[in-house]
Amino acid sequence: GEDVKPFTPEKTKEIVMSLQQPAVFCNMVGNWPALHWNVNYLSAVLEGKTVQFRLGLKMVDLVPQFETSCSYVEATLEEFLAWSCGQPSCLAGPFSCYDYSKYWAYADYKYIARIFEDKPEIFQDVRWSDFGFPGRSGKESTLWIGSEGANTPCHLDSYGCNLVLQVQGRKRWHLFPPGDTSFLYPTRIPYEESSIFSQVNIANPDLKRFPEFRNSTAHVVTLSPGQVLLVPRHWWHYVESIDPVTVSINSWIELDADHEARVEEAITRMLVCAIKSAENPSDGDLWLNPTEVEATSHEVNLQYLNKAVSAYFKCQETSVSGQARSSSTGAKQRTNTSCKRKRREVGCEPGSCTLLTQECDCPTPKAEELQEIPFGPHLIQVLPQSHKTSVMDAVTIESDGGDLLHKNEGEHFGKLHCKREKLLMSSDCETAAHQMDSDCSPCTSQTALSTNDLLDCLVNPRVISLVAQLLLERMRV
Repeated sequence: GEDVKPFTPEKTKEIVMSLQQPAVFCNMVGNWPALHWNVNYLSAVLEGKTVQFRLGLKMVDLVPQFETSCSYVEATLEEFLAWSCGQPSCLAGPFSCYDYSKYWAYADYKYIARIFEDKPEIFQDVRWSDFGFPGRSGKESTLWIGSEGANTPCHLDSYGCNLVLQVQGRKRWHLFPPGDTSFLYPTRIPYEESSIFSQVNIANPDLKRFPEFRNSTAHVVTLSPGQVLLVPRHWWHYVESIDPVTVSINSWIELDADHEARVEEAITRMLVCAIKSAENPSDGDLWLNPTEVEATSHEVNLQYLNKAVSAYFKCQETSVSGQARSSSTGAKQRTNTSCKRKRREVGCEPGSCTLLTQECDCPTPKAEELQEIPFGPHLIQVLPQSHKTSVMDAVTIESDGGDLLHKNEGEHFGKLHCKREKLLMSSDCETAAHQMDSDCSPCTSQTALSTNDLLDCLVNPRVISLVAQLLLERMRV
């Protein structure tokens, strides 16, 4: 029989585009073929094709393990499974160099359109049309495959909101509202467009160095297979796999408010590239994230800024004409795929995204509008964690979609690690991977300011927002 959803596509889209708090959709994807995308199935579909995995240490440390301090290998999913299941090292390929008890592995941010480019029929297994986005499928989605402990450092995405489908295993999400930004000590080093990282290791915070983190409010949820998490715009998140093997699929929904964010990102790129490029290179100063191929020139960055400003004003013009034709309220979805992260993978050059919308604002819903959100067994709020609750505790949603929230007793969350040298496609294996940086722990006696200290203040989101507003005012004149 026909699969009946708890919400119509129109209602689901209304929720996604208006809700400014994280929530979990249940019973919305029961008929999606993508629910069968476990690693065994994906391995058979890929037929021995290799993907890049990021490897990090499970050792807990006060310093977040950013992507610049990880190792990278090219491997098949068969080799990943053999390694994660403890099979003989001869079957694990490049993973045999890494002790599973000490390392995690993550094939993250893998664009489905690229890794399955020779099997486009598989795109239709992902049906974001059920969430009110017709035509959006796996082609506009990203795949994540990880082992236990695999994690993404705490960060916020500059663009869009995020829908995440859990397919295999469970992942724990720690989310923080945009208002907590100052408590999370934002940094743009390592630099990549569209991601603002936190200097705090959420799993093991250094409260002496980052005392304001005590004032943050974590919203914690364990996402189970078949559930879809909504991560609203500019919510911070730290994500960790808590089962031996996990698979997730996500799609970033680009918003009209991103036009101003692109101006802010263009300003940030210009400042970071100019200042870091002028600095004498020092050993181990890997300030570019692996997602950024190279530091772009001042001329290219200025062109990027001008394109972003032009796009912003074009959106403003269409907004005025759109409001004259329609009295509808609320944010409207961008119909093109978000140029989120890793632009080199999807071929999105700076300023190349087209304008396909009328409104440019994503207004915060009023209190009466929030009361109309149909929370219940099919849409569950990710509630703030009590300040009395330890940061090591977590909240999970029952896999059957129940509306009760429970704490996981005794579960250990989060394993971030000491910084080490970046090893891209390393063949030196574990010996090289143990070459730790000499600055594993923060230097409490440091008195001289560094370039990065200056940048943390100069490109702080609050400062960049003000600069963008002043710049746009200047252009209006």
